[in-house]
Amino acid sequence: MTDTPPPKPKLPWFKASPLAHGIMLALFSLATAVLLAVANDSTSAPIAARHAEDLAASLEQVIPQDLHDNDLAAALRPIADAEAGTVAVHVATRAGTVTGLAYEMAEPGYSGLIRVLIGIAPDGTLLGVRVLSHTETPGLGDKIEVAKDDWILGFSGKSLSDPTPENWKVQRDGGVFDQFSGATITPRAVVKAIHRGLTFFARNKAALTAPLPAKS
Repeated sequence: MTDTPPPKPKLPWFKASPLAHGIMLALFSLATAVLLAVANDSTSAPIAARHAEDLAASLEQVIPQDLHDNDLAAALRPIADAEAGTVAVHVATRAGTVTGLAYEMAEPGYSGLIRVLIGIAPDGTLLGVRVLSHTETPGLGDKIEVAKDDWILGFSGKSLSDPTPENWKVQRDGGVFDQFSGATITPRAVVKAIHRGLTFFARNKAALTAPLPAKS
C-alpha cells in the first residue's frame, strides 16, 4: 500500500495574496516616512538654533561688538548685483547710522568651495575676515582657519587701494599676500574672494550704506 503524503499546510492569506504583499509594503513605507518626519521635526529646531549661534559668533568676529547696537543676524539687506548676483548683507548700525557691513563671498579652492565672511566699514576698509567653511587639505589648506593660523587676520585694515589693485594677489603671483608652502591654490582663492567682496562694496556703496528703514 502506497503511503499518501500529508497535505501541505495552507499559507495564511496575507502570505498568499499579492494584494496583501502590496498593502504590507505600503504600510511599511508609511511607517518609515512617519518616523523620518518625526525625527526631522525633533532635530530641525536644534540644528537651526546651532546655525544661528554659529552665524552670530562669526558676525561678531568680523564686525566688532562696540561698533553696533543692533542684531546683526536679523538686520539683512539683499543687494542685487550684476556680477555677484543677490547678496544677503548684514548691516551693523549704531543709533541708526550704518557702521559696518558683513556678507559672504565664495571661491573654488583646491578641493571645493571656500566660503568667506567679510566685514567692511562704510569707508571700504576691511574690519575682519573669517572662513566659514572649506574642504581644503588638513595641515596645508586649513591654515586659512583662524583656529589654525593667524594668516586670515592680516586682511584687517586692507582696502581696494591698500594694497593697490595689481598687488591683490599672493606673492607667487606678484602680489603682497603670503601663500602657504605646498598650498598656493587655497590662499589664492581666499584673496580672490576677499577682493571680489571689496569690488562688490565699491559698486554698491550707496545702497549698502543707506540707513535701514525705520521699524513701524
